[in-house]
Amino acid sequence: MSKKAVTTLLALTLGMASVLAGCGGKESGQTGGETGGQTGGAQPAQKTTIKMMHLWPQGSSATQNKIVNDIIKEYTAANPGVTVEQEVLENEQYKNKMKVLSTSNQLPDVGFTWAAGYMEPYVKGDMFAPLDDLLQGDLKDKFVKGTTDAYAFSGKTYSLPVELNIVPVYYNKGIFAKYNLEVPKTYEEFKNVVKTLSDNKVTAIALGNKDRWTGSLWYMYLADRIGGPETLKKAIDRSGSFNDPSLIKAAQEIQWLVDTNAFNKGFNGLSNDEGKAEFMNGKAAMYMMGTWELPNYTTNKDVPQDFKDQIGFFKFPTVDGGKGNIESWVGGPGVGLFVSNNSKVKEEAKKFVSFFVQKWGEHAITEAGVIPATKVDTSKVQLPKMYIDLLNELNKASNITLFADVQMKPASAEVHLNMIQALYGKAVTPEDFVQKHEEALAKDAK
Repeated sequence: MSKKAVTTLLALTLGMASVLAGCGGKESGQTGGETGGQTGGAQPAQKTTIKMMHLWPQGSSATQNKIVNDIIKEYTAANPGVTVEQEVLENEQYKNKMKVLSTSNQLPDVGFTWAAGYMEPYVKGDMFAPLDDLLQGDLKDKFVKGTTDAYAFSGKTYSLPVELNIVPVYYNKGIFAKYNLEVPKTYEEFKNVVKTLSDNKVTAIALGNKDRWTGSLWYMYLADRIGGPETLKKAIDRSGSFNDPSLIKAAQEIQWLVDTNAFNKGFNGLSNDEGKAEFMNGKAAMYMMGTWELPNYTTNKDVPQDFKDQIGFFKFPTVDGGKGNIESWVGGPGVGLFVSNNSKVKEEAKKFVSFFVQKWGEHAITEAGVIPATKVDTSKVQLPKMYIDLLNELNKASNITLFADVQMKPASAEVHLNMIQALYGKAVTPEDFVQKHEEALAKDAK
């Protein structure tokens, strides 16, 4: 879905590109424990080899590559006799190799997968082992609530995520102060902020909706805050309907924002990067985007410090009379670890996955600036304040709603994205918007 969101968003459906894109070639290597002869009466440690495949080549993803190797070294040091053999491939090579290996059911013992639609064929083919026992073991209550849902099918969890992105509303404190505006806690307060800025000829919201998923973020939050976190999800999985009044109301509110000139001029024809430029140049007061943008407001040396000092964030406000909770976020996990159901070392592989997930959570945020899917004890890490604040928010999240297009099958996802652009362009009514969704989802369900 986005520049780095593709890291978590669009790459989640089969054949779509992941956001962990790297451009290196294939690498092979192994890291293992020494299992040389032992003296005395001690028995030699049993030799076990775990084959692992991942998508962080040293050339294009040096930091992640180093973290993987460091974790493997820690594991093999603590488990004599275990060797972890790595095969490292760039994104597209990785996906192609997964397809090839799946035809002969020769997947690696441990590998990475994207959620939802991407992994569904592997689950249906009985190629991934259920990992629910790990969630009841050392990983119990370790994950941010809702992050493993995208990896679950028919009540079983088949992969464990290592990354997570959520979507806050970033805002320019200087612009807010100039017009005596406060951070809105209710949607009515938010609308007053928008109207005040619009009346003063100031762009309230930076948006590049040519990419379409960007506009979907605003719709998803309105659907959540009006109808609660299950309404949109149920409409998509067909246990509910897109004709739900709250989903129509959310579409109506989008068009109210358009009518109020809340967005920058020409937003429907601008890419996300072009829309974001309005915010980065100090011309727009707010910008909704995933936490992959955090470096731009904290550590990016190419962004002026005086601009970074002006940026804060807030949670999408609650709607009066709505069923949503302000602690509910739109977002999504990145890649997750799977264990091959056909692995000859399945139990050792699962033990390694549990260890890896925990250690990744310790290393990723401080060494790579990547927010892990597991909870982070912010008292033990040294990070910019905005990172700390968002991590604290994550730790108390009541729900993470996966990006709508990722939840859908490819055909319905395309209809959703097209309808989002049409809704913002006022080419469809809110009623037409939901009806087109209903038709597409019903067709996909057949």
